[in-house]
Amino acid sequence: MTEIRAAGGVPWRPRPGGTEVCIVHRPRYGDWTLPKGKLEPTEHPLAAAVREVAEESDVRGVPQVRLPSAHYRSEGRPKVVDYWSMRAAASGGFQPDTEVDEVRWLPVDEAARLVSYPHDADVLAAFATLPPVTATVLLARHGHAGRRGTGTGPDTARPLDAEGWAQAYALAELVALVRPQRLLSASPRRCVQTLDPAATRLDLPIEVCGDLDEPRAGQQRDERSLALAARLLDLAGGGGNAAVCSQGKVIPGALEQLTGRVGADFTTPKGGGWLLAFVGDALLAAEPL
Repeated sequence: MTEIRAAGGVPWRPRPGGTEVCIVHRPRYGDWTLPKGKLEPTEHPLAAAVREVAEESDVRGVPQVRLPSAHYRSEGRPKVVDYWSMRAAASGGFQPDTEVDEVRWLPVDEAARLVSYPHDADVLAAFATLPPVTATVLLARHGHAGRRGTGTGPDTARPLDAEGWAQAYALAELVALVRPQRLLSASPRRCVQTLDPAATRLDLPIEVCGDLDEPRAGQQRDERSLALAARLLDLAGGGGNAAVCSQGKVIPGALEQLTGRVGADFTTPKGGGWLLAFVGDALLAAEPL
């Protein structure tokens, strides 16, 4: 039986003395719930989550931390809803309709008492344990660029191939969701090109940084991974959001360093990446995209 896939979020904003979250009322069901909705064909769950939150609550949310997924049955089929915490970057202009007729901003405990379903209360309980996120970084590996050693020039000049460009354009949509103020890339051409569609979309320059590169002759992999980890911490410490494109030989080691999970599998496919959430200069969560 085909599984129903959906996504949504816990939009939040600061208030005097704490945090409040957004929940919505659906007149069709007579319930209070977190904003969510079904994925469109081929849509990434993170993109669907941000879109559905905007459509149902008129909140433009910036995703930060992956929350527990809800599993239940709907229309006789299994359904999975993926959730993210989302800082409310903007809101207003909500117009009641037949899908959602009321939006409320409430303290987390009040929202948890009002929602109609235990799985929504569970998601809110997980959100309530999180400290306020101060920075979000999307860390990506460059897109597909053929095979190493097949070109006639230096490996750093190897460009993206057709598959890699398709990955770069798909990645640009996810980069835009985190609303970065900076785009940083390792120096190889394929890394810079991977951020090109995002740079065009966001009208941001790409900062080329050699400390994001994988090791070259005479360099140790651990040394380069530590350099990447240090750069990510520096970005996080400055606050704000960023997107970084690096290479497959250094990303796993950098994530081991940041998470303290030595031996964990942080293998990152080409064109893939991670959503990193920081509190100050400490990593709170790292979730694959």
